Amino acid sequence: MMKTLTISAACLINDQGQILLVRKRGTTKFMQPGGKPEPGETPIEAVMREVSEELGVDFEAKDLEPYGEWSGPAANEEDTSIQAYLFAARFNGSPEPLAELEELLWIDPRDALLRNDIAPLLREHVLPTLLANANDMGA
Repeated sequence: MMKTLTISAACLINDQGQILLVRKRGTTKFMQPGGKPEPGETPIEAVMREVSEELGVDFEAKDLEPYGEWSGPAANEEDTSIQAYLFAARFNGSPEPLAELEELLWIDPRDALLRNDIAPLLREHVLPTLLANANDMGA
């Protein structure tokens, strides 16, 4: 039986137009930082908490622009789909992988689309949207 997870994810873009991707320990797919909300959390509260826990980076709600919603297959869990709430922000820094993260990667969205190790959410929605709207994020 297919289960659905609700997540909030951040599209963090630097001044070079690169997106920050993360890979969780024990997984093979890169994705945006983020995760599941705790009981009572709004999507934006969840993404702020998750980014702080995973990267040690704190954002205020006013710094995060709503970037849409997406439903599709989960990257690292079989028989699972996700309902993703996306937020975008400018970020120039060198965060360290914390919590369950094993690896970080700053990458141009065009180059990311050439990889075989990116999550469906990135391949099907985030990267094409970033490329179509590159001027909106200053890329």
